[in-house]
Amino acid sequence: MKIGITQRLFLAILAAAFLSVVSMFLIMQWSIDRGFRRYVESIEQTRLTRLAGQLEERYSTQKSWDFLKNDPAAWRRILVASIPDEEPGTPDRPRRRGPNTSSPEGKDSHPPLPPHLRRGFVMRVFLLDAGKQPLAGPTDIPVNTVTKALHHQNRVVGYLGLLPRKQLSDEHQVRFLKEQKFALALVARMVVLVAAGFSLLLAQRLVRPIRALATATDRLTAGEFAARVPVTSGDELGHLARDFNSLALTLEKNEQARRQWVADISHELRTPLTVLRGEIEALQDGVRPVTPPAIHSLHGEVLRLGRLVEDLYQLSLSDLGALTYHKEELDLTSLISTALAPYRQEFARKKIMLTTAIPWDMPAMIFADAERLHQLFANLLDNALKYTDPGGNVAIRLTCGDGMATFDMEDSAPGVAEEDLSRLFDRLYRVETSRNRAAGGAGLGLAICRNIVEAHAGSISARHSTQGGVGISVTLPLAEGNR
Repeated sequence: MKIGITQRLFLAILAAAFLSVVSMFLIMQWSIDRGFRRYVESIEQTRLTRLAGQLEERYSTQKSWDFLKNDPAAWRRILVASIPDEEPGTPDRPRRRGPNTSSPEGKDSHPPLPPHLRRGFVMRVFLLDAGKQPLAGPTDIPVNTVTKALHHQNRVVGYLGLLPRKQLSDEHQVRFLKEQKFALALVARMVVLVAAGFSLLLAQRLVRPIRALATATDRLTAGEFAARVPVTSGDELGHLARDFNSLALTLEKNEQARRQWVADISHELRTPLTVLRGEIEALQDGVRPVTPPAIHSLHGEVLRLGRLVEDLYQLSLSDLGALTYHKEELDLTSLISTALAPYRQEFARKKIMLTTAIPWDMPAMIFADAERLHQLFANLLDNALKYTDPGGNVAIRLTCGDGMATFDMEDSAPGVAEEDLSRLFDRLYRVETSRNRAAGGAGLGLAICRNIVEAHAGSISARHSTQGGVGISVTLPLAEGNR
């Protein structure tokens, strides 16, 4: 039989409560026994003190213990007379007689003892003379028994003692203890029953959010990414519910991104294929003659499609971590100069002023892959060339400090909206909604740039340019010896 978490929690809490109640019951039982015995002992010590006073008075009258030796019944009469009528536990005892009162028959016979006295105090009290020889009571006295000295005219005339109690013998005392233990056992049973009910409710209360999480997890596994669980507490279960909701939200966004990614790729591939198909069919139908310009147009579409496929391939390799990096110490200023060389003429042809603020005579050594960084700077320069209006400006600056090298590039209008800045590095994202290739590529260049920078333990960000366009900042760590 499979035991669920509710039953396990219930049994665990109930077992803990049961052990606590049993421990409390045993401790309380021990405490009651011990305390009641102390109480009985204190009563007996009071009796013993009262009896010692009476014996000292009798001795002062008789001047010796001969009255006990000559009249053995006198000892019991004195014992019975020392116990008051109001003593707890002796309500059925015969009324006390005076020390010299004789029996109903007129003889000095032994007075009858009530049953509770025959089993208790009277049978354990003893009297010794000054030489500690037995005079009355039990004669088999342990050596370490505590005795109380009896005095007459500042001298010890005897010793009065009480043998240790082995167990309670008074029926009233035994009944009292039984009643107390029964009441304690009844309370323990009630506590266990209440703890069982409370444990069941608590186990159900604790398991309820876990069951909700299990149900939501099943829905999430089935692809229902809108599944959420209510957060009903601020404890660990509430924290787990919040984490689950965050996970579900992330998966939902990832699923939406995946679908958008598939749709965008399909769109990007469909457009050049549609153009190629239309032009080829026109050539086949004889609508367009097979001329060098027609072949050149077809070749351009094929190249554009090839670049898109290559970008997708590079991005997928980067996401999988399969891009190969051959890192070595390189001069960042030299890499920037190499990347700028083929673009200077392009910027000039588009009448875009290119300005640089790079300390060419101060090498900035970094540990990097030259080919990948060249790809990074080429993508950034290509974006600036495509998206800067003719007659604009592009400013490039390189600064080093705090062990980092920062490459900044700012261009002039047009700019982008604030909400678009954070999405510039997303795959297949472009600011223009027309998706016209005349204005730009497939929107993969900056996504590849981000992966290259992160592979070099750096960071890349976009901001509004002071010249009205977009500013891109790339931060890369300097080599150990150049910091």
